Amino acid sequence: MSTGTSTTTRAAVLSAPRTSFTVRDVELADLREREVLVRMVATGVCHTDLGVWAGGIPFPLPGVVGHEGAGVVEQVGSAVTAIAVGDKVVLSYASCGDCPACLDGHPAYCATWLPRNLFAGAREDGTATLSLDGTPIGGHFFAQSSFAQHAIAEERNVVVVRADADLASLAPLGCGVMTGFGSVWNALDVRAGARVAVFGAGAVGLSGVVAAALREPDLLVAVDVVPERLELALGLGATHAINGREEDAVARIAELTGGAGLTHAFDTTGVPAVARSAIEALGARGHLVTCGAPPPGTDIPVDFQGILPGKSVSGVTMGDADPKVLVPQLVDLVAAGRLPLGRLVKQYKLSELDEAFADMHHGTTVKPVIVH
Repeated sequence: MSTGTSTTTRAAVLSAPRTSFTVRDVELADLREREVLVRMVATGVCHTDLGVWAGGIPFPLPGVVGHEGAGVVEQVGSAVTAIAVGDKVVLSYASCGDCPACLDGHPAYCATWLPRNLFAGAREDGTATLSLDGTPIGGHFFAQSSFAQHAIAEERNVVVVRADADLASLAPLGCGVMTGFGSVWNALDVRAGARVAVFGAGAVGLSGVVAAALREPDLLVAVDVVPERLELALGLGATHAINGREEDAVARIAELTGGAGLTHAFDTTGVPAVARSAIEALGARGHLVTCGAPPPGTDIPVDFQGILPGKSVSGVTMGDADPKVLVPQLVDLVAAGRLPLGRLVKQYKLSELDEAFADMHHGTTVKPVIVH
């Protein structure tokens, strides 16, 4: 990889898996014609970032991650027309815009999604966006690498939001909240009268609870093993909470539904046994959507006879959401008090990123947000 550099910023650099982040001066590459330079105000911490830290995602290190950025545009490339200096923006995932999925309005299934967002650590042509002491390092994570005071993003993954937006509270919209909300709103398409359960009450699951509650189902069950998160789910619109460590979730759901089972289920855990429970809790023609990302080769054990009554299971990426469509809607919901992100978030400084990761990993904080 090669790069020309002209701008210096501060960023949290990860040198190797399972090591501490170090806040360093890094150099930003010259802006390309369809790129945008954003001064970061806040960046959410997501389990995908944790996956890089843990070594489960082969992102090139040393490097800079972070992919739930929100900030203010400081510079735009010569071919950028819909984004202006001074715009408040939320950053999300990158997509090509030209493949069949993108052209069909489903950019989360872009043909180049994995290299563009997770693996390459550079632009599509292999050039770096970040250097450390003159040497290119891994960057361009989700076309942003936003655990930094500035980030270079692509025109397609920059979403302009309303001028009165509180960016410090909106950073999680670009990935975790969008994934949870969109999975229920788009992929499951829950409607009034439905019987719904959300398995896993982290930031993604709780966002799904909010989305489901807005559709006014007859039953909305949250399943988790952390009592505090179950209480939070009840406060966000769940009608019932089940502690999976203390109760048989499938039996309890059967009781709550009078034996009819669920019409919709959303699994955020990526745990095979939990996914199987979600399938077993479905009623005839029930639909489970799962967004968990366990290691490759992980199987969900399924009883063939059990799914014959029309049950269906599907995976979902990024809530099957087009960020430029859903993120502004989420911003409006936050402003109206219908998506209470403040109840999920705890703020940290960039220098406290290790603490934020630990708190998320241990369940102490639902959604850490780094405020720059």
